[in-house]
Parts: sequence; C-alpha cells; structure tokens
Amino acid sequence: MTTQASTLNNDYDNPLITIEEDEEAHEDDLWFLPGPLEEEPDDLPPGPRAEPPDTAVVHDWAKAEGLHAARLARVAGRLGALDDRLLRGPEGWPHRLALIEAADLSWFTGDRVSSDRLALWISMRLSGAQDDPHALARVGWAVRRLIGGPGPEADLAAFLDRRDPENIEDSDERFEDRAGGWLDVMAAAADLHPITRACMGFHLWSLAGLGQHGDQIEAAVTAARIAASEGKGAVFAPLAMGGAGGLRAGGPPADRLARWLDGMETACLTAMRHLDDIEAWSVRAEAEMTSLSGKTPRALRAVLTEWPLVSAPMGEVLTNASRAAVQRNLTWMEARGLIREVTGQGRFRLWAAARS
Repeated sequence: MTTQASTLNNDYDNPLITIEEDEEAHEDDLWFLPGPLEEEPDDLPPGPRAEPPDTAVVHDWAKAEGLHAARLARVAGRLGALDDRLLRGPEGWPHRLALIEAADLSWFTGDRVSSDRLALWISMRLSGAQDDPHALARVGWAVRRLIGGPGPEADLAAFLDRRDPENIEDSDERFEDRAGGWLDVMAAAADLHPITRACMGFHLWSLAGLGQHGDQIEAAVTAARIAASEGKGAVFAPLAMGGAGGLRAGGPPADRLARWLDGMETACLTAMRHLDDIEAWSVRAEAEMTSLSGKTPRALRAVLTEWPLVSAPMGEVLTNASRAAVQRNLTWMEARGLIREVTGQGRFRLWAAARS
C-alpha cells in the first residue's frame, strides 16, 4: 500500500510527465485538424494549358482557313490572274483600278466621294463647295497607297501617315503601342495565306484600337495591300469593286472569311471585266486615231486609259499640251463615239471612254 502511494506521488510530482500526457490528450480531442502531409502520386494527365491571346486568335483563323481551303484556292487563282494581267498590261492600268477601288471604298465607309470628284482632286487638287476636304484627303491617301509604295507591315506608322507626337504622355492610347499589338498578331499569323491574313487584320483593326479616326478605309486599304503582298503586277487586291460585301463584320472567323472570299472573288472578276473593256477600247481608239498627227492624240488616249474620267484642264496638265489642242482632240473623239461626256453640263465637263 505504501509502495503504490509512493509511486503515484512520484508520478504526480514529476511535472514533465504530466505536461506531455496533457498535450497528447489535447491533440486527440482536436479531431478536425489535418493529419501529417503525405505526397500524392503524380499520375494524373496534364490539364489543358491556356494559350497566349495572339496564338488563340491565330488558331481560330487557321481553322477557318482550313474549312474554306478550296474556296481560298479559287480566289487566290483569280487574284493571280489579275496580277499577271496587270504585269503584262499598260502602265496606267493599276492607277485606273486604284481610282475605282478608292471611290467604291469611300461609299462603303460613308465618305461618298464620286469618281469625277476624286479624279479632279487627285489630278489638280480641285474641289467644290459641297465637297468634304477631309473625305477627299482620306480617299486621296487611299489612292496613293493603292498605287504603290512600301507595304503596311514594313512601317505601319509611315503607311498610315500617323505617328505619336514627341511630347505625348505615356498611356494606353499611344499609336505606337496599338500598332505594335496589331503587328504582333499579324507576325504570329505568318504561316497563313496572305488573303486570310488580310481578312484577319481587317477584322482585328478596331479591336487593336486603330480605328479612332472613324475611317474604315485605312483598314480596308491595309488589308488590300497585304492580300496582294506576293504579287508582282497587282499592288492591291480589289475588295470593294462590284460591292463591298466581304467587308461586313459579324460572326465567327469562318463566316467572316467566307464573306471575304466571296467579296474578293466578285471584285477580282469585276476588275478583270473592266480591264477587258478598256483594252478593247484602247485598240479601237488607236485604230481610228491613226490619221491624227502630233503627240497630243496619243498622249490623250493614254490619259483616258489611265483615268476613268478626264476633263479638259486635266488633259492639259497630264499631256503637257495646250488647252485648245486637248479640247480639239476631245471634240474629235466624242464625234466618232470614242468618248462620251458624262456630266451633261456646259461647264466643268468630264469625258470617259465609250466602251462598247
């Protein structure tokens, strides 16, 4: 009895034993705490990784290109035929098509610059009181870029004539930043066909913040140059001739590319028919004007081949001939049915080739 009591007293008198036993009992009561961490076997398949935004966008357009591969090949063939035709044709043909394309684009974008007003503005910087000078400047820019010069992907700021002022504050609205983002996406799509890349670039234009000036004409002209970037005769791919249905937005990339291809095919066929007509007219005019002497008839015939509409002042400037000589030849050509007057006015008259 004495021994048992002594043992109990000894245990009780030992504070270390008492504290350890209390802690173990306390931990047993805390049943909700997690147990010791154990390494789980890493035998699960890897999950999908998020693609960078540029890659995801390009992937969507690559799928659309594959879906419309046959149609894309047909349109590329149409554009190739136009390219070969312009490469073998007269020097003024690309200029003529650029004037027509720019005028048609102006109606799509809301500027509504007619062919006669555009011809007078480009050749002589003449405008009427009813003309919007800003609209004329935009469409005049389009003509210059559709005729030639470095492409948009070489230097987009120079191509658009838009640069950030040196004193602009650092912000998300800097043109250089917006243009850089758009160019990065286009560079990521280098493996796509130029026609597909042009369509993608056009529809990403406003999303990249490049449309603040309210003119889609910049996006359309940029896309037209990209689509024909591999050509040797065609500086641009026509988009608006015969209607600008391919430029309408809406829908996923596959739907947008389908409309783009349909619109470009129609525009290419329209351009080819126009060149057929003007070529036939040029042959007929040359045959009928063989009896005329001097340089003015030949120069005026070349001007009428290059320009859709010509006035007497335009003819004077473009042929370096006298006003009287130009007017005399225009009257002679009109009398023989080679040209027709399109304004029906006594002043500021304009003539166009009378194609049969």
